[in-house]
This record gives sequence, structure tokens and C-alpha cells, in this order.
Amino acid sequence: MSETLETEGEVRAVVSIFERGKAELGRIISGQTELIEQALLTFLCGGHALVEGVPGVAKTMTVKALARFLSLGFRRIQGTPDLMPADILGTNVFSLKTSEFTFHRGPVFTQFLLADEINRMPPRTQSALLESMEERQVTIDGETHALDDFFTVFATQNPLEFEGTYPLPEAQLDRFLMKMRVAYPNAAEERVVLERHHALGDAQQLESAQIAPVEAADLAAARRELRAVRVEPALFDYMLAVVRRTREWPAITLGASPRAAANLLIVAKAHAARDGRDFMIPDDVKQAALPCLRHRIILKAEAELEGFDPDRVLADVLAATPLPK
Repeated sequence: MSETLETEGEVRAVVSIFERGKAELGRIISGQTELIEQALLTFLCGGHALVEGVPGVAKTMTVKALARFLSLGFRRIQGTPDLMPADILGTNVFSLKTSEFTFHRGPVFTQFLLADEINRMPPRTQSALLESMEERQVTIDGETHALDDFFTVFATQNPLEFEGTYPLPEAQLDRFLMKMRVAYPNAAEERVVLERHHALGDAQQLESAQIAPVEAADLAAARRELRAVRVEPALFDYMLAVVRRTREWPAITLGASPRAAANLLIVAKAHAARDGRDFMIPDDVKQAALPCLRHRIILKAEAELEGFDPDRVLADVLAATPLPK
């Protein structure tokens, strides 16, 4: 009994943040429980997320509410074809008074950055985010500027619009810890959305909710707990088998990278901690596989013509990979 209590205590911060996060954000956002959970996972893992969904399914509202729940700074940039790297990163401005250049920081200098419609940004501007996402720093005119330790990018894109867009290259996609797919709410959940709009309107929902924030110490403790989750050697082999099988699968032309395997490990550990365990099991890997790998594989043209998509192919890969004994 004491051993069980000790195990539960080791992940109490993670469990508390998830329970409180779902409760607090659920008072504002109806029907997007999976999005809320995956957004919390992304932050606790120290990664970034690509959020794909049609307009109007609460992608932006979820990120704004999450930033408020975590007591973190929030900035938003709108992707447009004329957006320049300096519009995101900042630039050196010459002052006539001092005869010196002063660095004016761009919106990337925050803790939560929402890049709305990232695929509408031109490739040069998309690539400006690579260094900040990978190394949490920005280099302007040879000078390096550090970003916050909690710096997290949530980028959104519409899966249906292709005109005037620039698909993200594989190198950029690989920087995202997870790719989330946001579906429509069901009928009961959408009715709640209508009732809240009737009572408060769209703009007032977040302001009137009075979200109870998390303490910074709890966030740091949760990340420590996540890193301490135990992984048996057989599970390392299982994760590698899944990732390596994607590189040999007949329907896949480009399989998952070694970075994908490392990200799969991190997210699987987060799933274990979320469920109150300080040890990982195969089901954690299965739950983490689709959001971690769906944006890191490229299907063959003939597979797409036959109606396959990344999630269906990855489900087949998981089914074909023997579980660890």
C-alpha cells in the first residue's frame, strides 16, 4: 500500500495540472477534451504543436485559455503571404538620438506563441521559426537572443484550403512534437457552444471565466516528474521497432526520423504521468504514436489514391509490431 502511495505522489503535479486544466478550460471550451489534453501534453513535454482543423472549432480560444491557465505570456501572429521574418523575430532599429542600433523584439519573445495559419506564411518566414523552435533562441545580425524556457509554439492550419498556401517542408514539420487534428463537436457539445454565445458572446467568454491559474512551481515540478518516469528496456526496443517499421512500410515513401523516436518517448512518458503512473507501458506508446508520427511520414501516391491516410497506415504499423513481453 505504501509503495502505491509513493508512486502516486511522484506524479501528483502532473495529475493535478491535467485535472485542473480540463476542468478550468472546459468551462470555456465545449467538446474539445482531446485538444485540451494534447495541448497540455505538448507544453509539459517542452515541445511545439501543429493544430489542424477547419475554422471555428476553438483552436485559437484553446491556446489563449491554456496560456491564461498556465499564467504564461501570450502573443499571436497571423500568417499572410507578405509576412516577413522581421515581423516575427524583431529587428535592429537605428536611433537618431543615440546614433546606435537598438533591438526591437518581435512577438516571438513570449512564452506562448500562436502562429495562426502558418501555411499562409512564405517559406522564408516559416523557416525563421526553425531556430527559435529548436534552440529557443533568435539570432539577429550575428547576435543571439535567448527565449524563455517555457517558450512554446502552437501553429494552426486549415486542412481544406490550398490556394495561397505554402505547405510546411519536412524539416519544419519534424520540429513539431505533435500534430493535433481538431474535429467538429458533437450535437450536445455544439448546443453548449450556442448557449454560451447567447449568454456572453464570443469575446467575453474568456474574460468572464476567471480561470484559476497554476503556480510556476507546479509547472516545474510537473516537468521533473515527467522526466523521472521509468522506461523498461523492452519498451525502448518496442518504440524503435515502430519507428523503424515506418521506414520499411510498403505504403510509406518517407518514414519517421530519429527525432520522431525521441519525441515518441517523451510523449509516451507524459501519457504515463497523466494517468498517475511513474512507469511506462505499451499502451502509452500506442496513444502517443499517431499525434507524434502522423506529420513525419509521407505516403506513396498510390496509397493515397487507394484512400489511405497517415493515421490509417500508422494503425496498421502498430498492429503489425509485436508487443514487448
